[in-house]
Formats: sequence, C-alpha cells, structure tokens
Amino acid sequence: MALDQDKFMDFLNHFVGDLGATINAGNVVVGHNLGLYKALAEGPATPAELAERTGTHPRYIAEWLRGQAAGGYVVRDTSAEDETYSMTEEQAFALTSADNPVYAPGAFVLALGSLRAEPRVTEAFRTGGGVGWHEHDPDVFVGCEQFFRPGYIGNLTSGWIPALDGVEEKLRSGASVADIGCGLGASSVLMGQSYPASQITGSDYHGGSIELARKRAADAGVADRVSFEVASAQTFGGTGYDLVTTFDCLHDMGDPLSAAKHIRETLAPDGTWMIVEPAAQDDPVDNLNPVGRVYYGFSTFLCLQNAMSQSGGYTLGAQAGEAAIRRVATDAGFTRFARVAETPFNIVYGRAW
Repeated sequence: MALDQDKFMDFLNHFVGDLGATINAGNVVVGHNLGLYKALAEGPATPAELAERTGTHPRYIAEWLRGQAAGGYVVRDTSAEDETYSMTEEQAFALTSADNPVYAPGAFVLALGSLRAEPRVTEAFRTGGGVGWHEHDPDVFVGCEQFFRPGYIGNLTSGWIPALDGVEEKLRSGASVADIGCGLGASSVLMGQSYPASQITGSDYHGGSIELARKRAADAGVADRVSFEVASAQTFGGTGYDLVTTFDCLHDMGDPLSAAKHIRETLAPDGTWMIVEPAAQDDPVDNLNPVGRVYYGFSTFLCLQNAMSQSGGYTLGAQAGEAAIRRVATDAGFTRFARVAETPFNIVYGRAW
C-alpha cells in the first residue's frame, strides 16, 4: 500500500486532536465538579494556589492545569516567574456559569454519561434494538439539562416565543401551556419565571426526571404555576392549551406522529405548537460539519437508541431536517408550518391549525 504521507499526517493530526478532546471531556467534568474553573476565574493562580482555593491536591491540579492550557481552556502566563494560570473573559463565560447562554461543561457531562451505555449501544447495532432514555446513566439526564438550558436561557423568551404570532401576548395575559418531553423542567421553569400569569404543565415519561423537575420548580419559586406529570407525549393530560411545546425531543420518539396527533387534539382552536429541534438540513451532506458531527454522535448513542426502543416505526434522529419535521406535522393534520427562528444549534418551528 502506497500511502500519501501528507494525507496520512493530516489524518493523524486529526486523530490526535480527537483523542485529546475525548479525554479532555473527563477533565472538563472534573473541573466542573470541583469548581476549578470558577476558582481560577477569581484571579490568576499557581497550581498550589488553585489547590488551596478549592481544597484539592496541588500535584493533580498542576497536571490538570497543564492539560487545560494545552487544550485552550485556560491560559499559561509564560512571563510569570512561577507557573501561573488564568482564564480569559471568554473562557470564564463559557466554563463557569450554568446560567449563561453557553455553558460548555454540561455538554461533557452529557457526553460522558452517554458513553457509559456503549456496551448496550454496540449490542443494539447487532440486534436492531435500542436503549430507552430511562435506561441511561443519571448523568445523561442532568447533562442534557445542562447542555440545552443555556440555549433556552439565551433564546426562549427573548427570541423564540416572540417569533410566534400572538403567543407572547397570550402568555403575558395568562395562558395554558403544555411542555412535552420536559426532562428536568428547564424550559417549563423558564416560562413560569417569565410569564407568571400563565400555567405551565410539563410532562415526561421518565419518572426520575419529573421528580427532579418538581424540585427545580420549587427551588425557583414557581411551583404555584409550574406543575409536572409523568406521561408520554401520546398520553399527557389536559385540553384547551394555548401553547404546546416540544423542546429537542420530537426526534427522539418512536412514534412522533401519534404524539403530534395528540398535541393537535389538546390544543385550543387558536392554539400553537412550538417545536424546537436541533439545527439540521434535509440533505445529510449539508450536515457534515462540526455541529452536525456533535448531533450525529449524540443521536447514535441517545436519540436513535430511544426511538428504536419504542414502537411506532419512526427513527428521525437528531439531524432529521425540516422536511421530515414538516411531514410529521402535516400527517397529523396541521395546516400551517413555519420556521420562525434559528440559532447555530437549534431551529424553531411554529405550527397551528
């Protein structure tokens, strides 16, 4: 075999970058769990100083800091006499607060939690079966909230809901909202905080997630207007909803068509269905980019696995694209469909009768 050495070295460099990123995921989660990023953001520190701030061992901190600096997550001050590290404002913004529109550690919590299912995922490749959402490591549920919540904080009430014709006015006056597949309730709580006159009911088939969602609502002081039930997208209760939302979950369902039909039945005559889905184009070729790579990776371990574990025959995956989402809505009887907003990570569709 005659290798093109330049092409081989390009691939090898790519591989080394991926390997470093893979193991760095664990180190980011360590920094997240121990508060290392937050402590370093307080000001420059040597390994010994950061260890003192965080109650950790300086030898581990030295190794961690060197790796983080090599990966561009912190900065090594080469002009200082001592081994000193710091964080830029941009690094601190993305790594220290889960309330910012971008919070990188949550994505790594989700990734590591997902990878713990690798033996079952591998077996599913052989059998054509799947791994249900409820069967995953608990870090998947927490990490999923931490991954998506920053995007909701940055866009939900400032851009996405206002893009829906007449919906924000209803919410401000007092509307009835069903938040389907709500997970730990991040979207439900945010809507409850922003629209105190409205009643939000979140639902998810995973009981453990609903238990945490109720705690999140209580901690946020919105339990009087944000409630939760354990129910699937095909069986959630209530009718006459002014707004039904599905945040990053329709593509996970084995039977999204039944869910869409049930949503249509529960909406008020002038109600709206808002769907937030991962950013994707219809042609997979157009998704061969860094964002598409992230979503295809998560889809292989989470989204597609859940759909394959359920009846219904749909396996949309996290990069389904607009045409596939439109088809589900149209088949369910919805007559109006529009892309109303988008970010680098999400596309928002508004659907009404």
